[in-house]
Amino acid sequence: MAAQFRLPGTVEKFSTLIGHNSISSVLPEYDQSNMAVINSLATWLEELDFRVQILPVENHPGKANLVATLGEDHGQGGGLVLSGHTDTVPCNPEKWQSDPFTLTERDNRFYGLGTCDMKGFFALVLDAVEQFRGAEFKQPLIVLATADEESSMSGARALTQQNALKGGNKKRYAVVGEPTSLRPIRMHKGIMMENVRVTGRAGHSSNPALGISAMDAMHSVMGELMTIRKDLAANFQNAHFAVQSPTMNLGCIHGGDNPNRICGSCELAFDLRALPGMSNDDLREEIRTRLTPVAQAHEVELEVEPLFPGVNPFETAESSAIVKACERLTSAKSEAVAFATEAPFLQELGIETLVLGPGNIDQAHQVDEYLAHDQIQPCVDLISQLIKEFCLQ
Repeated sequence: MAAQFRLPGTVEKFSTLIGHNSISSVLPEYDQSNMAVINSLATWLEELDFRVQILPVENHPGKANLVATLGEDHGQGGGLVLSGHTDTVPCNPEKWQSDPFTLTERDNRFYGLGTCDMKGFFALVLDAVEQFRGAEFKQPLIVLATADEESSMSGARALTQQNALKGGNKKRYAVVGEPTSLRPIRMHKGIMMENVRVTGRAGHSSNPALGISAMDAMHSVMGELMTIRKDLAANFQNAHFAVQSPTMNLGCIHGGDNPNRICGSCELAFDLRALPGMSNDDLREEIRTRLTPVAQAHEVELEVEPLFPGVNPFETAESSAIVKACERLTSAKSEAVAFATEAPFLQELGIETLVLGPGNIDQAHQVDEYLAHDQIQPCVDLISQLIKEFCLQ
C-alpha cells in the first residue's frame, strides 16, 4: 500500500481522514462536524512549519475552515492556494463492499467515503509538501480546507468575509482539487435552486367559483418557466460544455390535500444551471418579473424564494498563468464541466482559480467510492511542480 505514495506515512494520514465522519447534509440527522478533519490537518501542517488558522463558520456550530500558510505573505498576495473541502455526502454503509469509513485497498484502488471527493487530495498535498522542508519560499503556499461544500457551501461563503486569503498587488492562484481525473477545468456552470409557492383559496370542488385553484395557476406558472427555459437555450450557448445551453429542471411539485377540494396551495421546486457570463441574481429577477403577470391573471399570491443562496457560474481566462501551467504539466487542454465547485468564491477574492484533482467525478457520491492508484503519483508530481513554479521561483 505504501508504495503508492512517496512517503509511507501518507497512507496513515489518508486512513485517518477517511476514518473521520465529516458528512454534511441539509438534514440535521445526518449532518456531522468537520472539526476532526480540521484538527488532523492542522496538526500535520504545523509539523511542516505552516502557520495555521482555524476559522469557525458563523452560525454553523461544529464547522470551521482552515487556512495554513507556508512562507511569508506580507499582505501582498501572490503564491499558490491548494484548496479542498473537508466534508462528504451521506452514504449507505450497508450497500458498500467494505466499511466506508475505513480506507481499504483492493484492485489497485483505495476505497472509502471521500477518497476521491475529496479527502484524497489533502493526503496527496501533504505527500508533495514534505519534500519542501527547509526550502526558501519566495511566494506563500496556502492550504485551504473548507466546511459544508456538499450541502450549503457555508464554509466558502464565510471565507469571502473572513479575510484570511486577502490578496495584495501580486496575483494569487488557486487549484481546487475536485476529482477531474487530473484534467484542468477552467469553467463550470452555476447552480440555483428555487421554490415557487402559489396560494389560492380552497373550496368545495362542486363549484369552482367557491375557490381559486392554486394548481391551475401552477400549471400556467410551469408553462411560463418552460418558455423561459426555451428562451435561455435559444439566447445563450457555450460550445465548451457538453450541454451547451443553460438548463432548467422542474424537479418536484406538491399541492392540494383531497380530490374533492379546490387546491388552496401548491409549490414547485426547480434548479437552473447558468453559463459563465450569466448572473444568478439577474435570472432570479427575470423569473419573478415574468411570473408576476401569471399570478395576477389567476388572482393568486406568488412567492419565489431560493432554497439556498446558489453558486455562480465560473470561468478563468485561458490566458491565466495557472491555466497555462496546468495545461502544460498535464498535456491536456482545459475543459468545462456542468457540476459546481467552490471556485467562484475564491475568484470573488481575486484569486485566479482552476479546478483539477485526482479521481473521477463518476466515482463521487457513489457506493464504493474509490481513488485509483494510477492517479496518485501523477497528482503528487503535479502539485510539486506547481509549488516550484508559483512559490519557489
